[in-house]
Amino acid sequence: MRKYMSFLSDLEQKITEGHYGPGQRLPSVRSAAKLYGCSVSTITRTYAELEKKHAIYSVPQSGYYVVGKSEEESDIKESTPIDFASALPDINVFPYLDFQHCLNKAIDTYKSQLFTYGDVNGLEKLRYTLSSHLAGDQVFADPKQIVLTSGVQQALGILAKMPFPNGKSVILLEQPSYDIYMRFLEEEGIPVCGIARTADGIDLHELEERFKSGGIKFFYTMSRYHNPLGTTYSVQERKTIARLAGKYNVYIVEDDYMADLGGNLRFDPIYAYNRTSHVVYLKSFSKIVFPGLRLGAVVLPESLLKRFHDCKRYADTSLLSQAALEVYIKNGMYERHKHKISGQYKERIRALNEAVERYNEKGIIGVSNVNSGMYIQFKLPQTVNLERLIKRLAARNIRVVSGKGFYLTTYLKREKFLRISVSRAQPAQIDDGVRAIFEEVGLEVSSPHLT
Repeated sequence: MRKYMSFLSDLEQKITEGHYGPGQRLPSVRSAAKLYGCSVSTITRTYAELEKKHAIYSVPQSGYYVVGKSEEESDIKESTPIDFASALPDINVFPYLDFQHCLNKAIDTYKSQLFTYGDVNGLEKLRYTLSSHLAGDQVFADPKQIVLTSGVQQALGILAKMPFPNGKSVILLEQPSYDIYMRFLEEEGIPVCGIARTADGIDLHELEERFKSGGIKFFYTMSRYHNPLGTTYSVQERKTIARLAGKYNVYIVEDDYMADLGGNLRFDPIYAYNRTSHVVYLKSFSKIVFPGLRLGAVVLPESLLKRFHDCKRYADTSLLSQAALEVYIKNGMYERHKHKISGQYKERIRALNEAVERYNEKGIIGVSNVNSGMYIQFKLPQTVNLERLIKRLAARNIRVVSGKGFYLTTYLKREKFLRISVSRAQPAQIDDGVRAIFEEVGLEVSSPHLT
């Protein structure tokens, strides 16, 4: 199964990125088997799967060929804006057919169970499957500790409003941080404060002082592939944060929403280092499957379970979606798709970094050190008029996002930057887009009063 998934993901990626162009003949079954070190039956099965997805077609006595694009599709692609703004997954890699199969399988398997109100904690079988799935990320949790929510945002909302055993009330946020969550906290009037996080990390001495005397209920953090910086905490930073949480009775809410985009990179979350049950771990499936799934999982310490249940109160997450996700994970489709999409994003990040090397000779933009995930920070000189820059890029059909919205409205020590996302930036467009950004920033720096 592992070799089949690996070959399928690799071939899909090569077709998507143009290594095998429209109409090009693929390696013969025997040649591919020799090249990938697997059986002929594995290659045959892979080609059949791609043929079912209309990615390739077979010609008797000749072989398999890549399906070509129509002229209309090509014209649309050429006129497509260069999108460095979107935080949504690439719609071209959504696993429609696979998930449709899982929906049908779920209906056959669970039948009448899917048409009841269900358990407030979520489908029991999915929670057991997730217990095994999360262990792969060093998150060892009893299924009773796992609660399914209608997306991670629902879990974040409940955690913000419910009382915590430490009796504290202030939520500490990295600055910059997740914009939608910050606006929610501000609109709800929940006590909140910020601590600086840059591309170089976080000041752990300042963090300790905040934990010690700031009345902090919990510290909300994205330990890897941070939005909007794209960076990941070092092992030492994760260990220290875990230790400080236990020492000062402060909870950590670890939003590992892009956990599956790391490919084969070794990563132990803060949760794995905490021995005092002070970490709440959040897992999302929207970046790997598709946003409309609206499923998140929260792993809770024993001390928070009852309070969280009391606040959640009722089952509000689609049982059909839960059952389909359980099938999707259990039969290996999730792992295969994870490998495919993380590989695609990694290639796009690589292309972006190479473009930065070509066009940043003068070093006018500070670029965060990111090699996987989907975000990179472009830190700009203070003289740049950010709003004007974004308008000028839009006029060149390039979409970017200002870093301004990723701060609390009361937080003043802000960096001036663009958040660059590669999730919907097509590989062939990345070089042109990066070059245009450097050209426009260069104009801003040399002629700050241009109109």
